[in-house]
Amino acid sequence: MAVAASAAPGALGTLQASRARLVAACCARLGPRWRLPGSWTCPRVDSTIWARGWTPAAGGAAWQRGYSAEVKTEDELRVRYLEEENRGIVVLGINRAYAKNSLSKNLIKMLSKAVDALKSDKKVRTIIVRSEVPGIFCAGADLKERAKMSSSEVGPFVSKIRAMINEIANLPVPTIAAIDGLALGGGLELALACDIRVAASSAKMGLVETKLAIIPGGGGTQRLPRAIGMSLAKELIFSARVLDGQEAKSVGLISHVLEQNQEGDAAYRKALDLAREFLPQGPVAMRVAKLAINQGMEVDLITGLAIEEACYAQTIPTKDRLEGLLAFKEKRTPRYKGE
Repeated sequence: MAVAASAAPGALGTLQASRARLVAACCARLGPRWRLPGSWTCPRVDSTIWARGWTPAAGGAAWQRGYSAEVKTEDELRVRYLEEENRGIVVLGINRAYAKNSLSKNLIKMLSKAVDALKSDKKVRTIIVRSEVPGIFCAGADLKERAKMSSSEVGPFVSKIRAMINEIANLPVPTIAAIDGLALGGGLELALACDIRVAASSAKMGLVETKLAIIPGGGGTQRLPRAIGMSLAKELIFSARVLDGQEAKSVGLISHVLEQNQEGDAAYRKALDLAREFLPQGPVAMRVAKLAINQGMEVDLITGLAIEEACYAQTIPTKDRLEGLLAFKEKRTPRYKGE
């Protein structure tokens, strides 16, 4: 007993040191100028460099939908910065109608470049991932393209899909998947990487890879259990079952389900409403809150609370926090700048 008692403090110290490292790693993800409590500075966010192969669509104009048998590769991903009252919302629109928005090598590359640019742009408050194709969100990997790959090429390709989806999951701002149609395999994995999912009741969702004698390779085996629980996730993956919007809502896979409208964009409109709710909030607080939740869910409660404490501390020296207090005192709407 004496030996156990004497060993306990050392073990506790090791655990505390491990938790401290986790918290430090968590804060490091906020950027190079974030510090743990005791050294306060605000983050510096580099200016965005637009990736070659895609450009933001013009201003606040409505989406112009066109569906031809073939789409130029540079048009397969449409990136639009919304304007006026929607300023701060960015929409990623997948537009491969002829291939059911399936994930090709080119589309993966374009998504990665877009995400890389967006993650360092402090003007971005919320990102919506949607489809430009009626009835389709994303049908998963491009199987026609994959059929031409050798066995040695498949693994690296799936790794690129997984990396791209992880990049979306790690975006510092809130992300919303607007599922107005079919989301199968990698398409559902793409949606699972978003913070919030909304869908039309007519949408179809499922991880159907076992039908092809493979397993989900873009994070589905990990993110689906975290979203709906291990047992049900296993059931859905083992059976390759496809759920409609109502069924997906009942198991907690999506947050909101809408009856589809005549335009076929009910989920997108709901996503836009949610994004507008996020816009007035403090941008630094939004980023730090997302990080605290994401990191905290991967560790035990005590470590998670330490992460929360460290993340909360990052908001204390910000100009936005002082602006929030002043606006409350003056009974006006705060004007946050993300500083």
